[in-house]
Amino acid sequence: MSTPSPSIVLRPAVREDVPLILELIQGLAEYERLAHEAVATAADMEAALFGPRPAAEVVIAECDGQPAGFALFFVSFSTFLGKPGLYLEDLFVRPELRGRGIGLQLMTHLARLALDRGYGRFEWSVLDWNTPAIDFYRSLGATPMDGWTVQRVSGEALSALAGRAV
Repeated sequence: MSTPSPSIVLRPAVREDVPLILELIQGLAEYERLAHEAVATAADMEAALFGPRPAAEVVIAECDGQPAGFALFFVSFSTFLGKPGLYLEDLFVRPELRGRGIGLQLMTHLARLALDRGYGRFEWSVLDWNTPAIDFYRSLGATPMDGWTVQRVSGEALSALAGRAV
């Protein structure tokens, strides 16, 4: 007797999902060994996702009626293409639910969304040690951006740069 396929449903997040989104972000942060950096509050996320000028969107994945994962993304822009792009900030599937096609459904959904919105690309970053994720992304046709290194200014360095005399 075969095991029935799981029922996977994707839906846009709503304001009431903020506690769930924070829980999933914490799960991602723990997996990425960055839990100490996950300091967002419910108020932060509510304002960023559902405030007057939303900065990002979230898709929630449910498996057999239970929260299974999420994708958080926002609009980027390519001056070379002259078009917006979809930037995936976070993709996470609960460890006990991996291997059921949830990540694939989230990525496929985002690719369709990018095309439906007329975007020129869909991109994201991945930690260089995260071989399972890299292998998954390669299986989707993703290619590394050789020659590019992510740069970041945050915290005290951001404040110092903003206050720098020119």
